[in-house]
Amino acid sequence: MSATAIIQLDRSIVESLNKIKEYPGQSYDELIVHMVKVFKTVEIRNQYDEFLHKIQQHKMRELWDNEYDEGLDNHS
Repeated sequence: MSATAIIQLDRSIVESLNKIKEYPGQSYDELIVHMVKVFKTVEIRNQYDEFLHKIQQHKMRELWDNEYDEGLDNHS
């Protein structure tokens, strides 16, 4: 059997948790486990998005910061 802990939550947090339950009998433990999984998934996705953004920045600078494009601005 797994160990359990008692935690204190502000009443507004309990009300928020009750509003986001997936089904009426869902325990707070189940809900929090689900929330942790979602958080980890989002965190991994955000890290991937940041990685893509960083590697795209270099290529975008390469495409936009060139003599040809700068010459177009001067001939307007």
